[in-house]
Amino acid sequence: MNAYLALGLAIAAEVIATSALKATNSFTNLVPSLVVIAGYGAAFYFLSVSLKTIPIGVAYAIWSGLGVTLIVLAGFVFYQQKIDAVGIAGIALIVAGVIVLNFFSKTSVH
Repeated sequence: MNAYLALGLAIAAEVIATSALKATNSFTNLVPSLVVIAGYGAAFYFLSVSLKTIPIGVAYAIWSGLGVTLIVLAGFVFYQQKIDAVGIAGIALIVAGVIVLNFFSKTSVH
């Protein structure tokens, strides 16, 4: 499996799991709790697959940067959580950092 595909699947699984955390009601609701457990299990599996090729620092930067961005979007869409201009600027800087690391750093794998 392509390492970046595995990392993308890891990020998607983590975002789904994290988004479902609120619905677990402290793990008292079964279905969302199972989504969280399965999501984090899949996320760490696919992350481990990606680490066969992608350096851990690069993988974690992409994982955390895109994860934060997608979680903010999920909070906005599913939980009506607001984000102000400063928050948007901060997220843009995170995304810019991931892009710089991934496309311009010599530590990245192409």
